[in-house]
Amino acid sequence: MRPFSILLAIFLIVPLVEIYALIKIGGVIGAPWTIFLVVFTAVLGAFLVRSQGFSTLGRIQANLAAGELPAMELLEGIFLLLAGALLLTPGFFTDAVGFACLTPPLRRGLIRYALDRGLIRAGSSAESSADPQPPGGRGQILDGDYRRVDKEP
Repeated sequence: MRPFSILLAIFLIVPLVEIYALIKIGGVIGAPWTIFLVVFTAVLGAFLVRSQGFSTLGRIQANLAAGELPAMELLEGIFLLLAGALLLTPGFFTDAVGFACLTPPLRRGLIRYALDRGLIRAGSSAESSADPQPPGGRGQILDGDYRRVDKEP
C-alpha cells in the first residue's frame, strides 16, 4: 500500500471512529460529561507530555555531555510530539493512542520495532557510504580558486 493511500485511509477512518465513539459515549454518560472528559484528557495529556518532554531533554543533554549520541532520546521526542498532537485532538480514540505513546516501555518498543522493520533509518548517509558525495550526490568534490572579473559596459 502506498504512503498516500495509508494517509488517506487514516484521515477518513479516524474521524469516523472518533464521531462514532463520541456519540456512543455521549449517549451513555451524557453530553456534558463527554465534553468534560475530552477537555480533561487534553489537559492531562498536555501536562504529561510537558513533564516527559523535559525528562527526555535532560537525558539528551546528559548524553551529549558524556559524548554519546542521543538517538533513542531524539526518537522519543518525536513520539512525544506525536502524543501531544493526538492528545490535543478531540476524541477518545486519538487520546488512547496518545496515552499509549506516553507509556515509556511501549514507546521504546514501538521505536525499536520501527527501527527493526526499516520504517526509521538509523545513521547518516556519510556513514553508509565509503566514498562520501557532496550534497545532491553530483560526483567528486573539486577544490579551486576563483576571482571575479567584472565586465565593463
